Amino acid sequence: MGADVRWFDNHCHFTSLRMENDAIRDEAHEAGVHRMLTVGCTLEDSKHAIAVASEFDDVYATAGIHPHDAKDGIEGLEALLAHEQVVAVGECGLDYHYDHSPRDVQKTVFAEQIRLAHAHDLAMVIHTRDAWEDTFEILETEGMPERTVFHCFTGGPVEAERCLELGAFLSFSGIVTFKTADDLRAAAALTPLDRVLVETDSPYLTPVPHRGKPNRPALVPLVGAAVAEAQRRSVEEVAEATWVNGSRLYNLVP
Repeated sequence: MGADVRWFDNHCHFTSLRMENDAIRDEAHEAGVHRMLTVGCTLEDSKHAIAVASEFDDVYATAGIHPHDAKDGIEGLEALLAHEQVVAVGECGLDYHYDHSPRDVQKTVFAEQIRLAHAHDLAMVIHTRDAWEDTFEILETEGMPERTVFHCFTGGPVEAERCLELGAFLSFSGIVTFKTADDLRAAAALTPLDRVLVETDSPYLTPVPHRGKPNRPALVPLVGAAVAEAQRRSVEEVAEATWVNGSRLYNLVP
């Protein structure tokens, strides 16, 4: 890759990484990762994400309530959306794999956050696991925000096509490097270049060949390389496209 390649890790969790913030950022820069989005999952986690983003000019934040924590409600969330470092609502959505919050509560809290994204003209970061049909139904009822990403996309070609028809971006994580992820690579292959994003979701989902170690933003180029292989494109082309797409999604200067 050329020296001018730049990556955007559009979904990571600084607050869960066992490294100093400066170290995370410096290592990322050395790997060509020059923008990062640290994601809030609870009210307190969102406050911490905003604090981290306030330290750096190339780290941005989201504020949201993860479906695992939907049982705690969204009181206080809207006030956080006024911070200039916040570029999206989320991560929010539905998770029927673990069901840490009742499903009816998850649905209500997801819908409430969709309304907040509309009201504040913010992007939305969706988490959905084992809940595709209900996710699509709520989006159709509430109206999907114009700038929406399905983070850590784990569906196959059918789900990918449906998300793309709605106008969403698809963000691929380290799972795309896993040997068993053929359906996911097929979904990546059909995703238009202007709708694809890459992420680490660090410290989770570490890409091959670093499985078994904590993930971190510096490893997002490995995800990008796997997406490039699936799409039969150059790594440089995918790096630039995902940079531009992330900038467009979060309303940042490219």
